[in-house]
Amino acid sequence: MDMRAIFMGFSFALMWASAFTTTRMIVTETPPLMALSLRFALSGVIGVGIALAMGETWRRLTRNQWRAVVILGLCQNALYLGLNWVAMQWIEAGLASIIAATMPLMVAAIGWAVLGERLPPMGIGGLVLGLIGVVIIMGARLQGGSDPIGVAMGFLAALALAVATLTVRGASGSGNVMMVVGLQMLVGAASLAVIAPVFEDWQVTLTPRLVSAFAYTVVVPGLLATWVWFQLVGRIGAVRAATFHFLSPFFGVSIAALFLGEKLSLGDILGVAIIMAGILAVQLSRQPPVKRPPPA
Repeated sequence: MDMRAIFMGFSFALMWASAFTTTRMIVTETPPLMALSLRFALSGVIGVGIALAMGETWRRLTRNQWRAVVILGLCQNALYLGLNWVAMQWIEAGLASIIAATMPLMVAAIGWAVLGERLPPMGIGGLVLGLIGVVIIMGARLQGGSDPIGVAMGFLAALALAVATLTVRGASGSGNVMMVVGLQMLVGAASLAVIAPVFEDWQVTLTPRLVSAFAYTVVVPGLLATWVWFQLVGRIGAVRAATFHFLSPFFGVSIAALFLGEKLSLGDILGVAIIMAGILAVQLSRQPPVKRPPPA
């Protein structure tokens, strides 16, 4: 893994984790599903426009890439982020980021238990560590008054993203990356535009915090982080790229504490450290062995 890939991985984790703080700012002031649909519409239009300016076109997308557009649009955008945005009306940004960070553990667990993929002992140990970390945090948070429905929705959202991740492997290696990013945003926007009016009424008062948080979410986590992720996967592969998810819990709770004043308990810190160790162990266990030249 070269220095550019490491920089891209750290940048992705930071941008991805920051979205939980800005989302919390948005959903406390506006209907979440309608706001998310608008965010996807803006991100999608911008993304497709950038792709066209780069010479990309949807006509050259492969079958796997079209599959990724639909599945990511529905599972990652409409389900994962839709459930997360609704849940974050009731749970804190730091807690939501911790729950979302369990996604790589879910991917490994589903691949091992359902798809029959081999998981070395180090990976199994990582799953156990991750589970212990989650139990520590959830026990303390639920006793402290965190909304159980919001927590359940957060885990269901992470499961939707795990399924999407397992389904669209290999969709980033055929070019036209920005076009894929933009189109899957538009699929998410259209899906939520149908659902949102059933559950929500559009009532919003524009404030400087809401406008700045929304603009940041459209551009940075919405477009830039997704584009960096696809580029990173294309550069070093999905397994190595997923290693950087272990940073998300730390970045998520740190940014929420810094900008929203959310408090961290000793149990939170301990649980985050254990989850990070578990994610790292799972991802390292799944990396292919380094091929060494035969002795001279």
